[in-house]
Amino acid sequence: MNVARNTRAEKQETRSYHERLRVPVSWWLLAIPVIAVLGGEVYAGFGGLVPPLIYAAFIVVVGGFLLSWGATSVEVTGAALRVGSAALPLSQVGEVVALDAQQAALLRGPRADPAARLLLRPYLKSAVYIGLSERGSGVPYWLVATRHPAELATAIERGRQTAGRQAVG
Repeated sequence: MNVARNTRAEKQETRSYHERLRVPVSWWLLAIPVIAVLGGEVYAGFGGLVPPLIYAAFIVVVGGFLLSWGATSVEVTGAALRVGSAALPLSQVGEVVALDAQQAALLRGPRADPAARLLLRPYLKSAVYIGLSERGSGVPYWLVATRHPAELATAIERGRQTAGRQAVG
């Protein structure tokens, strides 16, 4: 048990940024009328147990979708950026830019590179552009949606500098 606690404490110490991309409450509230309307459309004409089962199925599907979307996290730890299940060593990071909503919209749309790695959520308008110093993998940049672009960019820069010093020293 002490080993697990120590490992968790060490991970907390090396983590310089953590954000869970939770779905906003307004989306959960919007899900209620969506479920009511869709459920009413589907069960029209049925009786008995069918309507409650249809509503239960819609609640499970929509709730599961929103929960899975909100379970994604962005984390800067030690020498890596973790975005969902993907990891990027900070030693491979080049340019880091915090983007406002307008700049992020351009990189999500007209100026997007199809080879880029994107983590986007429609309820998050700002993002961080992370250019890669080595393009051997074919990925030119990562675009990560966040509620706090300046803090994430700062944490990545700090982590990159620390990783660079460790690699040299």
